[in-house]
This record gives sequence, structure tokens and C-alpha cells, in this order.
Amino acid sequence: MKSKLTLILMAVFSSIVLNSCKTPESDDQKVEKLLSQLTLEEKVSLIHGNTYFTTPAIPRLGIPALHLSDGPCGVREENAPDSWNSANWTNDATAYFPSLTSLASTWNTDLATDFGNAYGEEAVIRGKDIMLAPGMNINRTPLNGRNWEYMSEDPFLVSRIAVNYIKAAQSKGIAVCAKHYALNNQEQDRGTINVEASERALREIYLPAFEAAVKEGEVLSVMGSYNKFRGKFACQNTYLLRDILKGEWGFRGLVMSDWGAVHNTMEAATSGLDLEMFPIGGKGDYYLGQPLLDSIKAGKLNANVVDDKVRRILYVMVKLNILGKPEPDTTGMAAKLGTPERAMTALKIAEESVILLKNNQVLPMNFKNIKTLAVIGDNATRKHSRGGGSTIIKAKYEITPLEGLQKRFGNSVKINFAQGYTVSKNLKAIDQALIAEAVKTAASADAVLIFGGLNHEPGLDCEGTDKPDMKLPYGQDELIKAVIKANPNTVVVMIAGSPVEMGSWIQDVKGLLYTSYLGMETGTALAGVLAGEVNPSGKLTYTLPVKLEDSPSFVLGEYPGANGTVNYKDDIWVGYRYFDTKNIKPLFPFGFGLSYTTFAYTNYKVEASNKADVVNCVVSFEITNTGKVDGKEIAQVYVSDPESALPRPLKELKGFAKVSLKAGESKTVQVSLDKRAFQYYDPATKQWVLEPGKFEIFAGSSSDNILLKQQIEL
Repeated sequence: MKSKLTLILMAVFSSIVLNSCKTPESDDQKVEKLLSQLTLEEKVSLIHGNTYFTTPAIPRLGIPALHLSDGPCGVREENAPDSWNSANWTNDATAYFPSLTSLASTWNTDLATDFGNAYGEEAVIRGKDIMLAPGMNINRTPLNGRNWEYMSEDPFLVSRIAVNYIKAAQSKGIAVCAKHYALNNQEQDRGTINVEASERALREIYLPAFEAAVKEGEVLSVMGSYNKFRGKFACQNTYLLRDILKGEWGFRGLVMSDWGAVHNTMEAATSGLDLEMFPIGGKGDYYLGQPLLDSIKAGKLNANVVDDKVRRILYVMVKLNILGKPEPDTTGMAAKLGTPERAMTALKIAEESVILLKNNQVLPMNFKNIKTLAVIGDNATRKHSRGGGSTIIKAKYEITPLEGLQKRFGNSVKINFAQGYTVSKNLKAIDQALIAEAVKTAASADAVLIFGGLNHEPGLDCEGTDKPDMKLPYGQDELIKAVIKANPNTVVVMIAGSPVEMGSWIQDVKGLLYTSYLGMETGTALAGVLAGEVNPSGKLTYTLPVKLEDSPSFVLGEYPGANGTVNYKDDIWVGYRYFDTKNIKPLFPFGFGLSYTTFAYTNYKVEASNKADVVNCVVSFEITNTGKVDGKEIAQVYVSDPESALPRPLKELKGFAKVSLKAGESKTVQVSLDKRAFQYYDPATKQWVLEPGKFEIFAGSSSDNILLKQQIEL
């Protein structure tokens, strides 16, 4: 007979064994369990916001509020709950990272990972759950006011940068939001414009980056855009949201509206939208709020339509591991934000994104031989973190170009600053007195630096407006020409997030650097590049046309549209696809960027096979640094299909690699091309097609500088 103690021990052991054999609840089971406990009213409350940047909580079930924030360049300053005004917190100053255009200009996927890690860390410290970035729209027109928030005219480049960024940021415990889905390629009339684009253009140009974000990056949220597509608002577009995003691509996360982008309860309820943010009429006027509840109770909609939306929101919460957890504690966060480590990440991205466009033996500048330096231009002293629209950042600090130069060379070089031009609402205004002052300052200097370009004022690189043209504002062309005439030893540093015309003075300037917005360490990065301590290695992510009229959106397509519709007649001929194929000479081509050293490409080999519908193509070649200084080269691989049933571009970017080489060093580069690299989208069969035959594989330093080529057959 067993003792009482033995029986007790056996019972305990049995309990342990039974519990250990229980299968842990899956993510889906957790979601379904919560879903079954919610009332209809509670479900409806979860699918719209309750402040500008939060959703409601359901405390009885441990369902927390979602905390959202703007910020492709960092976490936006805290807003008042029900307005765009600042909440006037004193502890929300954060790291200010370079723009996504700058990140893409590095062509460095490892830096995209570093960016995502640092960005995610800042968001977690600020108590955010979903960050409203990255912006992934294609640079279709040079005039788009939000081009600087995006990455490129090329969907492959956007995809590769975005996937690494997304994975890294979400690994820190936040969700990011791929936006603006889809075809939000202009700010003018963005809330009403109807985009008409072919199925081929949709699939080959405007959707691939979003597809990669979903399938490879496993992004947890997607934001619908303001515009219409084929007559339906994007946030109420069944084809975009339900058929493609959730159907074809298998997206499991939540789809949110852009702020105020919902227009109809029934369409929003049935098209695939999950979360409505920011009602136009006021706090209680959500289309997916009381009107939806009334429609369900009146029998106009099945209650099940709400379940899928809530299911996706809960799924994101499960992935973020925030169910049942208290509100984030942000006390003491000030000291944790904008740390030296994350500032160093911002600096590395800034340094590698600077693009050297022209150099007639004037760069790097020999500051040992410069006693007096003239620094000219409003962008030498302008801080950009506080502008641009929803991208506003309260930066921990921001080092301007002038401050960077003063900090680095102020003890050995006399630096004289002249404003050069006045920033005003009149973009065409010319201040002759400031030009005269700048000329006088330049004439008495050993060397001149002009910091010009754009800024985040309305009508330039700013949300809500497009640029009126590609010309430099505030009379900068006249300023630059006058300064070059007064002192030929002039270098221009162009700070702009979208293309600008430079043809009136480009032949006369000795040196030209081109950058987008470089973040908190702007001045440090530029001083390092100008002095040669950093070898510039960025390359253009969009084509710089000679003039606006050369752009395919103007030559072939439409902009900004007429009678409420813009027709993308430029189709797949976006950016370099047009310039290369039609043999139109740009000012500077896609993928272009010089270095303080030189590189040679040799030993080219392409090995390709396709068996059982699987393509395996490996491109390899050797790059040698043939100069006298260390540097980094971005090698680009393009695919050409000379004979095709459908017209194809002359070549398309399908691979790239950034290689760091010491002076005299050689390295072998390998780039793998998958099946998609050779396919086009056939609208007749509604599928991607690999047409058997010959393909040409190009490798080079830019889209118009092909150094190696080989033909293969698939």
C-alpha cells in the first residue's frame, strides 16, 4: 500500500507531466480566444483611432492601446491628443536620422539594417508600437514634394533597402508601416486625384517594393494612400487591399488608412481596410465607428466583416508581445534617446550617402593651404529637422554644415559666412544685396563653399505641395554664377531630396557634391568628405534630367493630370528605363557617383542554368582600387532582354554590391540573380513570364557606364 506522501508526489509528478505535454497556445489561438470574448461594440472600437496617434484599449481583456508615430527620420515629437500641435514635452528630443533618400543613396543594405536597429530602439524608448515608415513610393515625377521621404525611381533598389530596414526595426519589438500603398506619386491633388495605370506598370514599377516588404520583410502594417486608383480610393480599393495585398501576397498584418483618407463606410468595411485613423469631421466621426455599427445592426452588413479587421489588429499585438502589458513607461527616457551610438549610425549613413558628381581636381580640399574660406548659402546654417510636414523631428541636436566646418577647421582656417539668398514664400525672389555681399566675401577668400539646394518650406521638399518646377529657388542660379565668376575655386554642395536643374552653371563649377537631408550629424559628415577624411561613395537613386521637360512623366505621361485623373502613359518607362531606352542624355544618370579614387572591373563570368522552373544565375567579377586612397565602389548589375514579345527597357537593375577596397586592393564580387530578374509581367495572362531566349547581363558603375557584359541563354 502506497503511503500518503507517495500518492501526493505521484499526483504532483503527473500534473507536471500533463502540463509539460500541453501544446503552447499559437499566435492564432491567442487571437481567436480574445476575439471570442469581445462584444460587437468593443470590436468596432478597435478598428479606429481615439486620438490622432492612438487606438482605444479594452482593459478588461488586457488589450492595450496602440501607440503610433510619424517619422521616417526618427520618432516625431509628442503631439497633443486631438490636434497637430506639440504636447510640449521636455523629454522627447530624439535621434534625427538621414532621410530615406539618403539611406538609399548609400546603396548599402548593411547600413539599412543599422538604420532599422537604431530607429527601432528609439521608437521602443519613446513607447511606440507602430512607426509610420518606410515610405516606399516610386520617384515618378521630379516635382513630388515627398520624393525626399522615399528612396528611388527603381523598385529593385527600394526593395533591397526596405527589406533590411523593416526586418531590423521590427526585431526591436515595434511594427513598421510600409506606405503609401499605392501609386501616391504626387502631392498635388493627392486627396482626390484618380490614377490610371496599366497592370504592367503597376506590377513592374509601383508594387514590387511593397511585395518584397510583405513576403521578405514580413512587415506588420501597411498604410493605404490618399489617391484613387482606377476610380476607387486606395483605402477602399478591393483590388489593391483584398485581392493583391491580402490575397496574392498573403499579408497577415493590419492595413491602416492614411489620416483622413476614408470616405465611405460600406466601401471601407468590405474592401480590406482594418484601421481608420484621424476622422476629418472630428473625434467621433469615424466611418468605421458608429456608422459601421449602425449598418451592422440594421442588417446592411454582416458582423463577420469586423472580425477579420480585429483579428489582424490582435495579431499585430501578439507579435509585439504587448497584450496584458501596462502602458509604456517613458519616465527617464530623455537620457536614453539620441545616444552617441545611434548618432554614430546616423553619421555613417550620412557619410556614405554623399554623392560626388563633379571634381576638376578641387576635391578633397587641402585645408592646409586655405587661410580664408568663404561659406555661402542659407543651407549652410539651416536646420531641417523641424520641417517637411508629418516628418517633423525634435532633434537631440543638429550640426549644420557651417558648424561642422567651424568645429573641424575653425582654429586653423578663417571662415567667413555670407547668407547668399533669402528664404521666402516667393520662390522666384532674388536678393541682389545678398548676392553682392556673397561675391565680395568670395572674392577675398582662398576657396569657396556654396551650400544651396532645397529645404522643407511649402512648395519645395514638403508634404502637401509639389514643386512648381525643377529650378533652384530664391535666385540661387544667379548667386552661384556670380560667385564662380568672382572666385573660380568654388565647390557647390547641393542639399536636395529631389532633382533640381543645374545646367546654367554646371560647366563652370569645379566641384559638386549632392546630398539629401543628412540628419543630426550633417555638418560632421560634410566636413569629413570635403577634407578627404571620408571618401564619398554615394550614388544617385534617381536620374537628374537636364530640364524638367526631359522627364518621362512629362514627355510620355501626364502630370499633374486633368479633370481629376492622371494617366500614367509613361507606363513602365520611369526614370532611367526611359532615358536609357530612348537614348536621352540626362545631366547625371541613375546610379552615378564619383570617388576620390578610381576602380577597374575585370574577370567577368556569368554562370546560369534553369531546371524545373528554377533559375540559378551567378554573376562574378573582380574590382580593383586603382587609385591611391581607400574607397568604396557600388557595382551595379543590369539585365537586358533584346528580343521580347512585349517591349522592355534597354536594361533594368537586378543586383548590386557595395565593396570596400584599400588602395591597390582587389576583391571578387558575386551577385545572384533569381527568376524574377528575367521576367516581365504579362497582363494578358496575368502572370510573370520568363520568355526563353538570350539575355544580356551587364555590370558597371552606373546605368550609362557599362563596363562588362555577357550573353546567356535561358
